[in-house]
Amino acid sequence: MAATFQTLINGEKPVLVDFTATWCGPCKMMKPVLEEVKAKVGENVTIIKVDIDQSPQAASFYQVQSVPTLILFKKGQVVWRQSGVLPAGQLTAVLESNM
Repeated sequence: MAATFQTLINGEKPVLVDFTATWCGPCKMMKPVLEEVKAKVGENVTIIKVDIDQSPQAASFYQVQSVPTLILFKKGQVVWRQSGVLPAGQLTAVLESNM
């Protein structure tokens, strides 16, 4: 998992990582938002979910204090991050500005 994650975030395509947890109410609210955003940006951005309970080392490495936390990587660099629920339009704008 860790090697695949590193390969993915170091690629040419921007990668949005959704740090989430099964017990988190706001995380459940992000699911339809992420689906709507994915429909808009298509294959230009990879969106992956990382469960902080299953991957505590990744959450710790990126200092994820609360969920949901969204981090956008471009060529291995963090170009944007935000905690909490975002409206689809706002998230789409962030992604489109980084494609």
